[in-house]
Amino acid sequence: MSSLIVIGSGLAGYTLIREFRKLDKETSVTLISGDAADFYSKPMLSTALAQGKDAQSLIMTPAEKMAAQLDINILANTCVTEIDKGKKRCVLDTGEVVEYEKLVLALGADPIRIPFDGDANDDVLSINNIDDYAMFRQKLDTDVKRIAIIGAGLIGCEFANDLISQDYQVDVIGLGETPLDTLIPAEAGKSLLAALEKEGVVWHLDTTVECLKHSNKGYQVSLRNGADFHADLIISAIGLRAKTDLAKNAGLETNRAIVVSKYLQTTSDDDIYAIGDCAEVGGEVLPYIMPIMHGARALAKTLCGESSEVEYPIMPVIVKTTKHPIVIAGQLKGKKVNLHSETVEDGVKVLANDHNDNMVGFCLVGAEANKEKQALLKDMKA
Repeated sequence: MSSLIVIGSGLAGYTLIREFRKLDKETSVTLISGDAADFYSKPMLSTALAQGKDAQSLIMTPAEKMAAQLDINILANTCVTEIDKGKKRCVLDTGEVVEYEKLVLALGADPIRIPFDGDANDDVLSINNIDDYAMFRQKLDTDVKRIAIIGAGLIGCEFANDLISQDYQVDVIGLGETPLDTLIPAEAGKSLLAALEKEGVVWHLDTTVECLKHSNKGYQVSLRNGADFHADLIISAIGLRAKTDLAKNAGLETNRAIVVSKYLQTTSDDDIYAIGDCAEVGGEVLPYIMPIMHGARALAKTLCGESSEVEYPIMPVIVKTTKHPIVIAGQLKGKKVNLHSETVEDGVKVLANDHNDNMVGFCLVGAEANKEKQALLKDMKA
């Protein structure tokens, strides 16, 4: 292989290149990034405030050093406007054309934005990258006291936790009856709700935003359930949608994300692959760190000529609500899953068993329950 192009400078793109360079130090590698291509930990965006980190201090390695460390060419602040599969080339927004032997799409995902009635939609922040975070920190410096978060999922709850730790007033708005309702069982959600409510979070659940309007000092938030309150800043954390337009326009198969095989190879072109938040593997989109790490190791081998299916072990998901920590593993939903909840000292332990009474998943909420994580993981593996 004479040339590899990776589009995307997030964890997926850089981790893949690291793994590839362990196996191949000769092939020409070009990374194309729509931003500055500095390496930072995206999961830290929702916990950085409590750690006293601004946007600049989140950068772990600048792009120039990444290029030197990995011996790659980085095209920063550059967008790919077209993939020409027939000629195996990418057309850039600069007008330049770059050719490839193998192409990896590590495009990530965009925040889902829903327009509401009112005149304040354009002021709503979505914090999905380091530039968004820099804007968020600038806004916090403008006498902000009360913040409304639209979305009670993983990112919304993590930001709520981060903000209340710094004494901001926080309102969280969610469609479900409990926080994290698509991720954890209701009993676990109730435990998180009570814990963060005790810390000062005001929950507005089983409802959504009806209207967002500018007011004299901030915004007026009107909810479908009739509630009405003032906020100085509004954050949207409704969820993420895989970036698929570039792939779709190139004629690649897409569904919720770019459809790939267990080799992370697109179903439409043997020389194009996808990894991370933009990839759909076996019908699943896994927007977490561990699937990226396992995928990068397997794909690096495949790109070096050793075809390797990605295999996912049991991969716990840690929700960074430090006021009331949560860890999830395995399967917690489905008709064939039986849930067993137990109240512990400061939270809830939920075990999921299949019809043969084998444990297939668990959810631990609270510091005391989290102490059982390693033992339960061993039981699941056994």
